[in-house]
Amino acid sequence: MALPNNIGDKTSEVLAAQAHILNHVLNYVIFMSLKCAIQLEIPNIIYSHGQAMTLSDLLNALPINKLKGHDCIYRLMRILIHDGIFIQGGEVVESSSVCSSTIGSNFNGSVALTHEWFTNEDSTPFAITHGKPLFEYVGDDPRVNHLLNEAMGSDARLIISVLIKNGKGVFEGLKSLVDVGGSTGTVAKAISNAFPESKCSVFDLHHLVEGLEGGNNLSYIGGDMFKFVPSAHAILLKWILHDWSDEDCVKILKKCKEAIPSKENGGKVIVIDIVIETRKEITNHSKLNCFQMY
Repeated sequence: MALPNNIGDKTSEVLAAQAHILNHVLNYVIFMSLKCAIQLEIPNIIYSHGQAMTLSDLLNALPINKLKGHDCIYRLMRILIHDGIFIQGGEVVESSSVCSSTIGSNFNGSVALTHEWFTNEDSTPFAITHGKPLFEYVGDDPRVNHLLNEAMGSDARLIISVLIKNGKGVFEGLKSLVDVGGSTGTVAKAISNAFPESKCSVFDLHHLVEGLEGGNNLSYIGGDMFKFVPSAHAILLKWILHDWSDEDCVKILKKCKEAIPSKENGGKVIVIDIVIETRKEITNHSKLNCFQMY
């Protein structure tokens, strides 16, 4: 569910400001995606096709590692369609006339981002640059780990303050809650303080929660969410699912389902994440909703 419309002008203003900042912070994704598409020659492939292409036809025409094909190319094209670089009509995608003339075969490729990842076996583009996946890298570098935790904590304080004030019905009556990927516990602490009848746990990788101390109704558990999720009446996933592929998200959600009672017995999974608006919904101020709650 989305937050109620009557959350107040001040709260709406703060969330709008947060979304505005996030759009600036994440703008690099558009440039990286465009560069990648150029180097993969996607505009030329679609233009040479002479008409709109289905995603399957585009995948077959790309010289990429097919194991990374459908899901990742879909995500790449969704970003560029959302930003107006390409046009989507139903199940097909095409270049706009401006796009074709601007980033086609005559385009100066000086802005092209490496497309190595689509052609090799590396797990992520981050791993190409740093030699290991993001979360493994963070675990090996205390400075980066600290910076990441501080950034996540700052965002979490804003989000959870709004939720507790305007969406408290989601948390009321819960006997226990596990914050999956909860880092140092900013969100879980706020929930446990606001709802002392709920036993809250933070579940994250061992190196992230090692040495952290809980309290009367707050604890820390180390582990891998792909292997198990601790049992509770509710599971919270705040800004988790957007990091993973559709297949991995399904795996995570299945582990969450195994950890909670049935819906009839009060079990629930609370998902808080960024929502990409459709192009028709985009305003001058925001391309991303600050968050939605499901």
